[in-house]
Formats: sequence, C-alpha cells, structure tokens
Amino acid sequence: MSLDTLAQERRARLAAERLLELKQAELFQANKKLSIHARSLSDEIIVKREETEVLKNENFQVLEDLDKANTAAFIAERRLWDSIETIQDGFAVFDPDDIMIAANPAYLNIFDGLKDVRPGISYPEILNIAVEEGIIDIESMSRSEFVEAALDRWRAPVREPHTIRLWNNQFIKLVDRRSADGDMVSLGLNITDSMRHATRLKQAIHKAEAANRAKSTFLANMSHEIRTPMNGMVGMADLMSETDLNEEQKIYVDTIKSSGEALLNLINDVLDFSKIEASKLTLHPIPFDLERSIQDVIVLLQPVAKQKGIELIIDYDMFMPTRFIGDQGRIRQVLTNLVGNAVKFTAKGHVIVRIVGLPEDDGKRQRVHFSIEDTGIGIATEMRTHIFGEFNQVEDERNRKFEGTGLGLAITKQLVALMGGDIWVDSEEGHGSCFGFKCTLDVVEDDIAAPPLPAWMHKAYLIDHIDANCAILEKQLTALGFEVVPLDTAQNLLETPLDGDIYLLDNNLPDTDMNNLILELRARGVTAPILLMTSGPVSASTLEIDGTATLQKPLLRSDLCLALSSLVPVKAQSIDPHNRKMRILAAEDNKTNQLVFGKMLKFLEIDLRFANNGREAIELYESFDPDMIFMDISMPEVDGKEATRTIRNMELGSGKHVPIVALTAHAMAGDDQEILAAGLDHYMTKPLRKAAIIDQILQRHPAHCQPLLPEEPATVASSTAPTDTTMAGE
Repeated sequence: MSLDTLAQERRARLAAERLLELKQAELFQANKKLSIHARSLSDEIIVKREETEVLKNENFQVLEDLDKANTAAFIAERRLWDSIETIQDGFAVFDPDDIMIAANPAYLNIFDGLKDVRPGISYPEILNIAVEEGIIDIESMSRSEFVEAALDRWRAPVREPHTIRLWNNQFIKLVDRRSADGDMVSLGLNITDSMRHATRLKQAIHKAEAANRAKSTFLANMSHEIRTPMNGMVGMADLMSETDLNEEQKIYVDTIKSSGEALLNLINDVLDFSKIEASKLTLHPIPFDLERSIQDVIVLLQPVAKQKGIELIIDYDMFMPTRFIGDQGRIRQVLTNLVGNAVKFTAKGHVIVRIVGLPEDDGKRQRVHFSIEDTGIGIATEMRTHIFGEFNQVEDERNRKFEGTGLGLAITKQLVALMGGDIWVDSEEGHGSCFGFKCTLDVVEDDIAAPPLPAWMHKAYLIDHIDANCAILEKQLTALGFEVVPLDTAQNLLETPLDGDIYLLDNNLPDTDMNNLILELRARGVTAPILLMTSGPVSASTLEIDGTATLQKPLLRSDLCLALSSLVPVKAQSIDPHNRKMRILAAEDNKTNQLVFGKMLKFLEIDLRFANNGREAIELYESFDPDMIFMDISMPEVDGKEATRTIRNMELGSGKHVPIVALTAHAMAGDDQEILAAGLDHYMTKPLRKAAIIDQILQRHPAHCQPLLPEEPATVASSTAPTDTTMAGE
C-alpha cells in the first residue's frame, strides 16, 4: 500500500472520529434536553393527578350538598303546605293562564265539596260555579254583572282588597297578588268576627253619640235653669254688699258672692270642655272688629282689676287692620281666659295685651300675634307645660288661695288649636308671666276711612302715671303725627309752658283733684280741649267744664281718632243744653231680675222703664222712645230675638238705630252668633255684672242728655264680683 493511500485513510479516519465526537456531543445535548423535559412532564403529571383528586372530592361534596338542599327544599315545601292546609283562611295559586295550580282545604271548602273545584279548573269557571250555586251573595247585581265585575278586578293591573259575603253570612276578604312570573296568589281571609265586632262598635258609637247629645242638651237646659235664679242670688248679694253691714254680715254676703261665682266658673268650664271632649265644638267665622273685641274683654274684667289696683292696657299695632274674619266669640273667650288669669294671679302692677300683625298673601291675611303680659307671681319652669293639662293647676303655697277647675288653660289651648294656631308661655317665677298665641285671620276690606285730624292740632300734652300706658299712647299719637310731651304728674304739667293743642289727662292721677286741675288750666288761659282718659265714673262737675270730654280706657284707635277729630278749642265751642234724662228700656219677665237691675242702676240719673215680655217691649219702644234697650232673650208671648227683629223693621227707612243689648242665661257655643244675628248690638250673660251694665250705658249715653252721674258718684266697681273667665259665647 502506498504512503499516499495510508495518508488518505488516516485523514479519513481522523475525520470520521471528529464527526463521531461531534455527533456524540449533539446526542449528549439532546439526551440532556430530553431528560429535562421528561422531568418537567413528570412534575406536571403529579400536579394534574393531585388536582384531579381535589376535583373528584369536590364533586362528591357538591353532590352531597345538592342532595341535602333538595331534601331541605322538600321538607320546607311540605311544611309550607302543611301550614297552609291547617290555616283557617283560604289560599290558592293560579298560573298565568288563570288555571288553579294548588289550593288549601279552607279555599276548597267554601265550595261545599263540589268536585269540579280542584286544581286544573280556571278562575272564570270558579266564579260561574260560585254564582250558579248561590255560594256568594251578589246582592242587587245580576249574575253576569257580578262575574264581569269580578273578572275586571282579577285582570286589573292593581287589585284592591275586596270583601264578599257568603250564603252562610260569613264575610271573606279577597287579597290577590300577581307574581313577577305571572302566577296569581289568592288569599281569602275570614273577617266575619271583625265585621261583627265593627257592627257592634258602630252601634255602640251611635249610642254614645246619642248619649252625648242628650248630655249636651241637658247641660244647656240646666245652665239656663241655674243661671236664671243665680242672677237674682248673686245680684242681690252684690247690692247687699253696698248697704251698711257689720263685719259678720259682710263675711256672709262675700261668701254668697264668691260661692256663686265659683259655681258659674264650674258651669262654664264643664259646658265648654264637654263640647270639646265630644269633638262638637265648631268655629263660626264672621266679620268682626278685633280691636273692639279686645276692648270688650278688658271692660268686662276691669272692675276686678280696679278692685285690686291693677291697670289693664291694650297695645294694638298702629299699622294693623282692625276688621277680620274669624270666630269672634272664641277669640274673646281665649282672651278672657288669659287676661282673666293674668288679673287673677297679679296682686299689683299691670296687665298688657299686645297685638302685632304680620301681613301675608299681599295683605289679604294677617298672622296675628297676641301676648298677655302681667306682673304677677310667675310660673316655675317645670310647671309651664303642666298648666295646659286638663284639671291641672300649679300646686304651691303661693297660689292655693286661687280657686278654679283647672280647665281654663286646657280649653284655651284646644280652642287655639281649633283655630289653627299655637299657644305658649314665658315666665320668670316671682316676676310675672307672658302668655302668647297666634292665629291667621283673613282681613276684611274696610272702605270706612279714619276721620281726618283737625289741621290746627299738632302738639299734645300727655299725663298718665302708668309708664307702660303712657308709652303706648305716646307711640300712637306720634304715629298720628303729633309732637307729644309726656308727663307723669299734674305739678309737672303746671310747671311747663301751656302751649299744647290738646291735653290728654289720666282721670285717676294719684293725689290729684281733676276738677281743680282743669279749672286751674282754664284760669291760666288754656283754651285747648281736654280729653279725660277714664276707666270709671267721672265727676259731673268735671264734665260740665267747657272743652272737657272723656275717652274710655283702654283706648281704641278708632275711638281715639274720632274723639280727636271732633274736638275744637273752647272759644269755638257751642255747648248743647242738657234737656232730658237718658231713657232706658229693660225687657225682663223675671220680677226678681227687674228688682236687681233697678237696684244696680238706682244712682244713675236715667229714666228707666221695664217691659214684662217682648210684646210690651215693642209697644214701649214706640211710646217711650228709648235711647237704649236691654233685652232678655227668653220671655213669654214674644221672645227677645223676635222683639228685636220687629224693632229693627220699624227702624227701616228712618235712619234710627237704638242700641239693644241682649241679656240671657244661655251660654252654649253658637248662642251668641244666633242672638246677635237677630239684630242685637251686644251680648251679656247672666248673672249680670253691675259695672259691665254701667259701662254699656256710659258708652251709649247720648250727648244731648243729662249727665248720668250725680255730683258724688257711687263707686261703680267697688262691689263687683270676680269675673267669669270662661263665659260661653264671649
């Protein structure tokens, strides 16, 4: 073999060896990768095996839970139907096509075992069977009308519960509700016992209402029967107290008076409370003068306040209307209660009635705020709510001497609520109280303008020893355009330049002889008119001084403006002669009441005549030509209302209007409106108050008549009994 050949073979072998090494290296790498992949697959297989085991266990748990749930659902369904089957009320389910799916025995038993009424029957078929078999009482409807009405209700979007009566006088209340999937659930509730109870309750209510009506009638009749003899008893006791009595006799008379007043308070409280309790108290809104109504309340309570030395003051908003639409009687009753309580619990000082209005609805309505302020004993903080309760009073050593039923404020609160208002109280114990209430009233458009003040009247001198009264009057005069000079004593007046256009003097200035003061002013050349502000009698000699006029307290804005507009200086006055006494006619059929009435007015310079019934009153009206009439309402032959109507008809076309004041023992709600509607001007409840009667006469005294009081006037208010603070109709 040649060397070349050997060399080639060696080279070929070396190349093969290198190729073999290369392939072995590639094979090693491939085996390495394969090993790694196999190991990875092995790990993944292990994981998957474990996951498979978990899923297998979970599937077993799910199957077990599902089996338990099915068992629980079966038990719940069985229990539900067991419960439904045991209840006394009917229960049924209908599918969206109105086919009965299921019903309990109570539902099926209504149809008295009819085999056709079972699951699979339709609702219209059930209705027809019920009607045909007479199971349901269809009353006055025809069969077809009843079925049609029932189907209309069944298919309506909303179904209200409906009550039917069965043939056996059982009452079933149908309550039907459609579910979201269209099924209808129907309940038949047996309400027979409830219906029978409601019937018995209705019968009991009718009996209670009848008993309450009988009670109200009884109370009204008893009130009248009690008041008539009590007028004589209290009136005669009042007159007896003016005679010469020893101390023991005076105690007896005062006891009669106070006992009579206590009984009257009780009667009035019980009457009103019984009406409120029976929800029979209603409002009677009419046009009325609010300011004058407030003055009437003050005049009514003034005698008692005067006995205690308490000043009653009205502060009426100068920019507020006076005529409103509301229940005048109830507003006066609320004010009488609150002002009466203020006087009752005040030993000294004053009581102020403030009225402020807030316009609403472009002035067509006013939210009227009333506040009654006193300087009395006050109320403890913890008792302020308590006092508005029924039969509640503040029980402490300071007020045990004050008697009462404890109904006054309870009645007042309910009356204010009836008028749509609120009531409250602010008080500081030992320093007085302020009771307030508010209500909204419609304003009456009044075309009557206030009389214009004389152009020469600019400066006013004002004397009043009550600071609050002086401040209020100063405010009113300033609003009218006056330059006001307020003073507190007569001496201060005489020490000032006497250049006023008008002098307003308190007739009750302490330590002052008003007659001498006026004469002193005239002697010093004062020609300005003098206006005496008074709450009681005025000396006749004082009234006869030229340029002297009187104005009753508390002052009304209209009366103040009218009085100011009619004044002229002394040098321009022309005094009318006093040509006759004031003529007063009193129509009263009770002889005792005639005696009491005559004794009450015996010291007045008047011409008094009595009529025994309404017919005589009409005859005396024509022949006697009275300036004023007091008219009893309950009289034989012709009553007071009919007599007043006749007199008013006689006045038609003459321009004449004689003031007629009603005297009555009736005190039920609504009596005052009925009486005043007959044409009377004022309403007074028996027993009569001497001071209230005299105040009425003073207000209506004609200017051309002689003075009412002699030179030494009797004390009008000294014998006046405490005033009833819950007078019905006031």
